[in-house]
Amino acid sequence: MRKLLALATVAIATASALVWSAALVPRQSPELAIAVPGGSTTELSSLRGKVVVLEFLFVKSQHCLRVATMLNELHGEAALQGFQPVGVVFDPPNDTNSHGELVPAMVDYFKLTYPVGYASKDVVDAYLGRSSNETLNIPQLVVIDRAGTIRAVSGGRRADLTLEDAAALRRLIASLLKEGG
Repeated sequence: MRKLLALATVAIATASALVWSAALVPRQSPELAIAVPGGSTTELSSLRGKVVVLEFLFVKSQHCLRVATMLNELHGEAALQGFQPVGVVFDPPNDTNSHGELVPAMVDYFKLTYPVGYASKDVVDAYLGRSSNETLNIPQLVVIDRAGTIRAVSGGRRADLTLEDAAALRRLIASLLKEGG
């Protein structure tokens, strides 16, 4: 009985440590597969060597679309230096209708020049290290350096809300681009 209790305690402590460590930055980015229109998949690891900003967004959120437009502008300014935004659309909680089919229309309407794909809410939650009882703030931005290390996040316990400010994000991207990889 003592061994069983000790094992349960270790399992709970390990699980708690994993959830807590997932919120810490900097940390190595886990892999993420993003379904892009046309049926292919983009692996996040294929972008290593670039400074990446992931935006996890809802298609029907004006706030998310404003940030997508800002990322499009920053992409135009810094793409040649190695900056790559990536949009990841996912469905809102308690919404059974997939909004993934709206991705091509959104990209066309807003004239986005960077990849935008789709992932399920479960995949997004796993990537972000979100537990089911955490509040979901959208959009969620994740800034990844050239070496694949998450350097800043706009949601969760270690949220940096300045990431939604164009000037602040521009400065962070510029500093990461100078670091090399």
